[in-house]
Parts: sequence; structure tokens; C-alpha cells
Amino acid sequence: MIDHARLLDDLAEAAREAGEAIVRVVRRGFEVEAKQDSSPVTEADRAAELVILAALARAAPGVPVIAEEEVAAGRIPAHDDTYFLVDPLDGTKEFVRGGDDYTVNIGLIEAGTPRLGVVFAPATGRLHGGRAGSGAWLDEGQGRAPIQTRPRGELLTAVASRSHLNQATVDYLQQAAGGCGYVAVGSSLKFCIVAEGHADIYPRASPTSEWDTAAGHAVLLAAGGLVDGPDGRPLRYGKRAFLNRAFVATSGWKPPPMDRYLEPFAGGGDLPQGL
Repeated sequence: MIDHARLLDDLAEAAREAGEAIVRVVRRGFEVEAKQDSSPVTEADRAAELVILAALARAAPGVPVIAEEEVAAGRIPAHDDTYFLVDPLDGTKEFVRGGDDYTVNIGLIEAGTPRLGVVFAPATGRLHGGRAGSGAWLDEGQGRAPIQTRPRGELLTAVASRSHLNQATVDYLQQAAGGCGYVAVGSSLKFCIVAEGHADIYPRASPTSEWDTAAGHAVLLAAGGLVDGPDGRPLRYGKRAFLNRAFVATSGWKPPPMDRYLEPFAGGGDLPQGL
């Protein structure tokens, strides 16, 4: 039996330790490599992932860990319906450019749904966490403060990807979300902005990997939000190749389905390149 409250504390500590590993790499400088899908990877990604893998082995021995760089190396553990999804450095493009909006993401999946998760931003020291049924919080270094989504108003505020915004996302916002404008942000921080009550909707009309979304999804659910797949049903995990075709995250209200705005997608091919 997993002690979810204790485990969330362990995930928070692991994310901070991974963030410290990233900052150490930044201070001494690093090279940028390209993975098979042409997405960037650095020593910081690998260093952070090693920290997280060791921490999770201590905190939850026997629970499989599906981590981005491990998957890229062909190491995918056997798993049932309980496992971790880890992105050790989400928003690598922003990270390489010297931006601050990159994160460490650790989420626990149970029966296809994010049960708990943490999102840590090493550059700012902001740590978001959440557990289903127990609420979400933000820790900026002075302790945890509860956060929650805001009620939907007549005028919506949207957040969207800084590096992967496409025309389908813009069309969706124009036609299905009342033509609202958007703020471009990198990494899973977009989920957290909605969770904190600073935005109403975050649509993504292009593929992502499940480790990109699991932790932020968990925080948003715990804060009162929801995340739907393109068919309008709740976004589930454990899909083929760990791929999300698209999704719409909101502060808790049901958005129009995104299906008709999307190009055909077979679910195969190269892995998507983050948030």
C-alpha cells in the first residue's frame, strides 16, 4: 500500500535535488546534443534523471519508473497500472536558450490517471505539488501555500506553448474559446499557471509525451482543474508509445472537444518534443 502523503513529500525532495543537479551543470557549462527525434538533450537532463531514479528507488521500491532519457536509450521497464512518469528537464529548448521556464516533472500514475505529482522550476525555486483529493500547493521557499483554480469568467485568459504553438491551437482559441488571447510559456508551468488561478485554459493541439504532462496534470487536478483529450473525455495514461495526441486543460469547466482542429495522427513515428 502506497502512503501517498509521504510519497508526495519524497517526490518534492527528489525534484529539488534534481534541480540542484541541473543548476550545477549550468554553472560549469554544457554541450547540447540532438536525440534521434532532433530534440535537444544536455548533461543536465541526464544528471537530473539519475538523481530522480535513485530517489524513487528509495522512496517507492518496486514501482516502475518510465523516464524520458531512459526511454530514449531503449530502457522501458515492465509495468502494470501503477508507475512513475518522469521528465527530468522539461522545456529543454528554453533551458538551452538561457530561459527560466524549464521544470523537473515527477508524476505517479494509477489506473490511467495522475494520482500525485510535483513540478519544480530550478531557476526560480518555485515548487508545485498536488495529490488527488487533498489539494495542491505552491512552495516558494517559505513553506507550502494552498492553490486552487479560479471560476470561469466571461473573458478567458489562455496560456500556450512558447516553442510548439501551431495554427490548430490558435484556431481552437479563436473559435472554441471565445477568441481569447494567450500568454506563451515554456514547459509544464502552463498547467501550474492554471492551477494557481492565473489563467483559465491551456490547449495543446499537437503531440506530447506522457512524461511531459503527468506531473502538471496531477497538480491541476488537485487544484480543481481538468484535462481532456481531443475527444472531450478525460486524458488517460498508458497509451501507445506514451503519446498524447492533444489535450485541453482548464480551470475546471468542460471545454469543447479539439478533434476537428487536428491533423490526422496515427500515434506512431517520432516522439514529440516537449511542451
